[in-house]
Amino acid sequence: MAVLDGLKPEKVFRYFEEICAIPHGSGNVDGLSDYLVDFAKERGLDYFQDEWKNVIMIKDSSPGYEEAEPVILQGHMDMVAVKKPGASIDMAKDGLRLAVDGDDLYAEDTSLGGDDGIAVAYAMALLDSGDIPHPRLEVILTVDEEVGMDGARELDVSMLKGKRMLNLDSEEEGILLAGCAGGARVDWTLPVGREEKSGKRCRISVKGLMGGHSGAEIDKERGNANVLMGRLLYRLHKSMAIYVEALEGGLADNAIPREATVVLLAEAECGDVIRDTVLAVEKEFRQELQTKDPGVCIEIEELGDGRSNCLGREETDGLISLLFAAPNGVQAMSADVKGLVETSLNMGIVDLREDQAAVQFSVRSSLEGAKRVLIEKLENIAAMAGAAQEVRGDYPGWAYRKESPFRDMAVKAFCDLYGKEPEIQAIHAGLECGILSSKIPDLECISIGPDMKNIHTTEEKLSISSTERVWNYVLEILKRKE
Repeated sequence: MAVLDGLKPEKVFRYFEEICAIPHGSGNVDGLSDYLVDFAKERGLDYFQDEWKNVIMIKDSSPGYEEAEPVILQGHMDMVAVKKPGASIDMAKDGLRLAVDGDDLYAEDTSLGGDDGIAVAYAMALLDSGDIPHPRLEVILTVDEEVGMDGARELDVSMLKGKRMLNLDSEEEGILLAGCAGGARVDWTLPVGREEKSGKRCRISVKGLMGGHSGAEIDKERGNANVLMGRLLYRLHKSMAIYVEALEGGLADNAIPREATVVLLAEAECGDVIRDTVLAVEKEFRQELQTKDPGVCIEIEELGDGRSNCLGREETDGLISLLFAAPNGVQAMSADVKGLVETSLNMGIVDLREDQAAVQFSVRSSLEGAKRVLIEKLENIAAMAGAAQEVRGDYPGWAYRKESPFRDMAVKAFCDLYGKEPEIQAIHAGLECGILSSKIPDLECISIGPDMKNIHTTEEKLSISSTERVWNYVLEILKRKE
């Protein structure tokens, strides 16, 4: 018996469970893409699968809707695949372990991938239907959205006829999105050398943070484990000579990192100073984050005296300075939309390898010029530390349209269904609407989705009842001919 048997809408949750059985983290979507192709073949649908593994599926209109405007349904296949430390699951090979708690659907010890597996499940349920009234449906399911929207950027849309697009990549019911920020990924690489050192070794971890989506939750000013680790290392560095042996933090550049760990070496007599400094810095963190991120803590484990292959003094100084100087978080708020973040960045990953240190950022802004300036500022900081910078996954924002008949129709459908108007918003998180709008002239877009919490984390939850209500809303939009 499937875990989600009995949940409504039945087809949506059946397909969602099948999707979750196929590993589909970013960069690992071949299995899910091929599964979708098989699905299309079995139902005689027109389909297109490109070399990137994007999939487009097309279903002709139902009787009576031949003259209705086609509708593009759009989402992405890939998920941010993260797991709890020590979890006995290989997310590159194993399916998710789904579980239900009241109205919440989640995955044990891992992220759920409701972002954006629910869009795939909605689309499949629609394409598999025989009794749902609808216009021509053109389903776009892209790859690697979470790591720079690479799939959407490479997608050929020449076979599409639609000028109205329903993006299903939002996480709050009752919110109708009509604009989003643009963004880019920024990578730093700092060459490092190593040398044999002897002294007192210890492992220090910044832990207990909530994390979250670097677009949707950057305004909450939660603790960033990589940033806090940079502060701790700088304080230790000022107090004594330390040498970094290992350093890692964060799992994705667009997820606010929850943990960061360093292994360092200091002179044997520095043990008390290290512990006192860690306690003092932990106290500062807790005072600063007592409301925003109250679970923050620092753990220290003494590894004894010994020898290890560490960064040299100059390389250690450079790495710590780079982490300490890097900007992070909200850089500017919108002057036009109250409460909307205009420009931000997230230091999502820090990874010390044998011969180089890698730092990865997600940069976002609703203003193209502000995005460019922030990227240039990062380039300047990197250059001063001797690091190289690479920009990838640059994508445009999605500008709000003052006039949109499709949006007006969707608002009316919501009012008729629920007796109230939806809230129309622009968001700081990135959506593929901007890229696809640049490919399809005069495309009208709206974005909706069911309630989800803590996406991109192991605490991710999808509301079952909201999933059903949003499904009914999608059906209401599709059945209208205006």
